[in-house]
Amino acid sequence: MGFFEFVANNLSHVAPLLLAGVIAVAIIAERARALFSVYPIPNAQGFFDKLTDLIMSPSGAKLQEAIALCDKYPEKPAARVIKQALLRSHQPESLIEHGLQLAVGEATQSIQKRTSFLATIANVATLLGLFGTIAGLISSFEAVGHADPQQKATLLANGISTAMNATMLGLGIAIPCMVAFSFLMNRTNRLIAEVDHSAVKALDILKQRYYAAETSALGSDEAPSNVTQMRKAA
Repeated sequence: MGFFEFVANNLSHVAPLLLAGVIAVAIIAERARALFSVYPIPNAQGFFDKLTDLIMSPSGAKLQEAIALCDKYPEKPAARVIKQALLRSHQPESLIEHGLQLAVGEATQSIQKRTSFLATIANVATLLGLFGTIAGLISSFEAVGHADPQQKATLLANGISTAMNATMLGLGIAIPCMVAFSFLMNRTNRLIAEVDHSAVKALDILKQRYYAAETSALGSDEAPSNVTQMRKAA
């Protein structure tokens, strides 16, 4: 029995497997596009360098330009996380860290969504293939039990062929799903690490900005007192 003949004769067993395969292909295509094209920031180092220059500028307008720069990448999780930090830049450090944790959590969920379904589809496809195998063997043995001696060999061969084709179809869907799941999860973990690094980097830049502002303020306060001391000495 050929594969296409098996599909035509056992559509009730094959349909769930084919449906699982179609869903898996759709998930793989969508997740591959998102993880490799949509989510990463192009020229990330240049983006952070420009962002650092804008944030470290003493002008408040430059901070708004930094937020506008993040708005240019609305689909990038790292840019959304940094924007939340900038929007809270006037708040205490603890509130900034809390906001970053919330933003990182939301970004992580968006990066991880739907990828885990591939592992589930792989397991289900394997089990459906096994179910088709058992069903094919039961059907063949029942047919052999009621058949003429001359037809037993043919019926048994057809039943075993049906069982093996069911196993092959299930594994043919499960194996690519597991391979794609491994590649996509590796990319997912890398993007999550980049988002975490972006959050830490944004917090560090804001701390540097506050430190520079405090240092400048202390320097301007010390200058008049030094002048007064010089006048008293004279």
